Amino acid sequence: MCSCRASGGGLVQAGGSLRLSCAASGRTFSSYHIGWFRQAPGKEREFVAGTSWRGASVYYADSVKGRYTISRDNAKNTVYLHMNSLKLEDTAVHYCAATEAWGGIDRTDAMDYWGKGTLVTVSS
Repeated sequence: MCSCRASGGGLVQAGGSLRLSCAASGRTFSSYHIGWFRQAPGKEREFVAGTSWRGASVYYADSVKGRYTISRDNAKNTVYLHMNSLKLEDTAVHYCAATEAWGGIDRTDAMDYWGKGTLVTVSS
């Protein structure tokens, strides 16, 4: 089992940066692939970025490619999402989730465990 908790959200001006953290508990954390998702008001939850269990493979949504970087530190049971050049449309509650299936890293229905989200608000 993997219990994930996202943190690090806040209010930032457009063009600014934030780093989100996904802290996980559970002895098998390092065996899970971790995905970041976000949900804006009135919209469906969407994939943002994912990292394989060792961090050797990463995958990004086109909307964040070149601006976001995902990384993980298995020794600390933590996955990070570094967000740069933030835009107004990046405003959303951000969630991290865990899955054993890398092939489904960008699908909400493939995630086995979800954590509570953290709100990112980008202002003009």
